[in-house]
Amino acid sequence: MEINTEFILKAMKKYLQIPSPGGYTREAILEVKKDFEKFKVKTKLTNKGALIGTLKGENDEKHVMITAHIDTLGCMVNDITSDGKLKYKKVGGSSWSSIEGENCYIITRKGKKIRGSIIPTMASAHIYGEAKNDPRSEESMRVRIDEIVASKEDVLDLGINIGDFICMDTRTEITDSGFVKSRYLDDKLAVAILVEIARYFSENKLKPKYTTHFFISNYEEIGHGVAGEPEKVAEMIAVDIGIVGEGQHSDEYSVSIAAMDRRSPYNFEFRNKLVDIAEENNIRYKVDLYNFYSSDSTHVAGQGKDINFASLGPAVDASHHYERTHISSINNTTELLIKYLLCD
Repeated sequence: MEINTEFILKAMKKYLQIPSPGGYTREAILEVKKDFEKFKVKTKLTNKGALIGTLKGENDEKHVMITAHIDTLGCMVNDITSDGKLKYKKVGGSSWSSIEGENCYIITRKGKKIRGSIIPTMASAHIYGEAKNDPRSEESMRVRIDEIVASKEDVLDLGINIGDFICMDTRTEITDSGFVKSRYLDDKLAVAILVEIARYFSENKLKPKYTTHFFISNYEEIGHGVAGEPEKVAEMIAVDIGIVGEGQHSDEYSVSIAAMDRRSPYNFEFRNKLVDIAEENNIRYKVDLYNFYSSDSTHVAGQGKDINFASLGPAVDASHHYERTHISSINNTTELLIKYLLCD
């Protein structure tokens, strides 16, 4: 009964190809819904557009919930300049410089996708000299549209208008050495892991110990929290990225288990339970604290819900930038979640 890493990566790449910045997630949610249903997971959509998939457990008196979010960072058209470029607002917590030079799609209200790229107003070194190195900000960044436009009217004639979403290319790559690189591993990789867990239980004819709900949230990056969770849920795990970098203890090969984030410590007993499971099953793990981070679990705790909460996930370098992890971290995360679902 082995984890199917290739299945995870294939599902991840498929989800990454579907643009889903916060506020524009329906197409991606429906794709995950179809995938869950292939493995006999009962699904429903919440009023707010999130997805709940349910596996009945051996014990139906206590329920557990595992979440991952399908929404990503992105941008929204804020203004159209007189020379036919777009100003934009960020959706979620990216830096202005993290998408400089990236290709993108502008998605119109009618669903038309128009290519463009992100550039600063002073992009050309041959024109602006040292000024090209000035700090990036909302006022200095533009979307250059890959159509023949020279005015605001030309842009409007294309169907582009205020409030349209802008989605970056992901540039997904899997190296021979096992590294997985892409924009938006946070959190579409975790969504793919949950679908693999559904496959694992279905094809191996297994039941989780407790009835399990997979909650695919769609506003995590902008802090909405989880709404509409089933009544019997006693504990939840948010599967979200661990943070790799200076001052952190996570690495790209282990599953990261969160002890605390910017909002709150995670439930101590629940965290210890996950560590015990990892140690008993020789699963490589790291416990870490995150300074500028929150998850669906801490949002739920902040909403005052009486649900024990934890967070774990594959550890990612350069979070909210061009992200990278390793297959080892993906497998360790998946194995820990499966072992958790099978234990008392």
